Amino acid sequence: MTPGKKRTTARAIAIAAAGLLALSLTTVLGGTAAAQDTAGRQDTVAAPGENEISSSRNIRQIANIPKQAPFNTEAALGTDIAFTGKYAVVGNYDGFIIYDISRPAKPKIVSQVLCPGSQNDVSVSGDLLFLSTDSSRSDDSCNSSPKPATEKDAWEGIKVFDIKDKANPKYVSAIETKCGSHTNTLVPDKRKQNVYIYVSSYSPSATFPDCQPPHDLISIVKVPVKNPAAAKLVGEPVLFPGGGNPGLPGSFPAPYVTPTSGCHDITAYPEKDLAAGACMGEGVLFDISDREKPRVINTVKDDKNFAFWHSATFNNDGTKVVFTDELGGGGSPACTAAIGQVRGANGVYDITGRGDKRKLEFRSYYKIPRVQTETENCVAHNGSLIPVFGRDIMVQAWYQGGISVWDFTNSARPVEIAHWERGPYNANKLVTGGSWSAYYYNGHIYSSDIQKGLDVLELNDWRTFSAQFVRMREFNPQSQGHYLG
Repeated sequence: MTPGKKRTTARAIAIAAAGLLALSLTTVLGGTAAAQDTAGRQDTVAAPGENEISSSRNIRQIANIPKQAPFNTEAALGTDIAFTGKYAVVGNYDGFIIYDISRPAKPKIVSQVLCPGSQNDVSVSGDLLFLSTDSSRSDDSCNSSPKPATEKDAWEGIKVFDIKDKANPKYVSAIETKCGSHTNTLVPDKRKQNVYIYVSSYSPSATFPDCQPPHDLISIVKVPVKNPAAAKLVGEPVLFPGGGNPGLPGSFPAPYVTPTSGCHDITAYPEKDLAAGACMGEGVLFDISDREKPRVINTVKDDKNFAFWHSATFNNDGTKVVFTDELGGGGSPACTAAIGQVRGANGVYDITGRGDKRKLEFRSYYKIPRVQTETENCVAHNGSLIPVFGRDIMVQAWYQGGISVWDFTNSARPVEIAHWERGPYNANKLVTGGSWSAYYYNGHIYSSDIQKGLDVLELNDWRTFSAQFVRMREFNPQSQGHYLG
């Protein structure tokens, strides 16, 4: 989240308003505030049928826009989301879509850009959009064709677009990076003259000319704000000079640990000069006070229960990190009774100590409490903080496990407070689907459903009421900003 413009409402007023709402909800429910916790969990009497919707009482869908041509095939997977002003930009394996969300209950498609190159994760800064390409292409244009990674002239990396005219995005430039760009993280410099893109990539091979092992680095791209065409690669810092976690062999559903060979995702907290990396076999805490030279402070492993460190989220104070484990790579049914509640889950870590002595200390696991079927890919995936005062609350996507809102104020005892999900996309066979990313932005939850398009949800809960008073001009979930509180 880049720092956004906030309403001038005082914190005390917001907290008082939240308290009044809590009192009114208590009256309606006929019990204490704790009754809302129970109400939020007791509605899952029966699992939803194919494509049926089930939810707790405090959350509801208010809009859906199905995928439109040319993105309306099962192979055109919807991916990550970034926000700028009244627009949401949603990646897709075949390009990206810009939605007008000025009326959340009636979002509209403004433009669709056909630009194949999975995953096409997105981030935005002002009038610029950055698109990750993690499949080998014949060249860096949107008219490219697939090409084997074994060929030297195959291309993958970061593309830059000008989106000042949301109806007509324009391609600006591209930067090739080693092993491509699976995800990207936007980190503004302190003088606001440049933005840096931390490029996460992995899976090297001795047969890939541009992606050779050991791939123990990230790529850093510097983009001059006033001249984005001059974007260039400025660094490839080695993060794991000792080789990283060697991993444990195996494959889903058996226990395994993916060897560290790069990072899957990095979340920056620029105001605190911190970043957290989910780097396949381990979690990493960085000092990013020098944007071009991120420095590893601490690493942590969990070879017992974490198979693939996927993504990270700080709490608002920057004193905790939630890491996700993408057991099964996102395409497997990792929320069945046989898998259990600590694999394919979140790991909640406190940051203890100061300066270079800071460490990540494990406190608990959190996983959705609803068992999913064998035809539902389900595992911990992308989410963001809900900007509430005095609590640590997160909304998170779980693929076909749906969307979970959970409170980790007590790091050792996280608890779900709301949920929303569809039943199996296909009850007879496993087809990759469900919510890829679920984020809170300016009063609503937005979910990129891999097969169903854009969902907009409304959350009505006394614990999250104060979030209504936080407004942002721009939001990249992998670049957190500080809100009042």
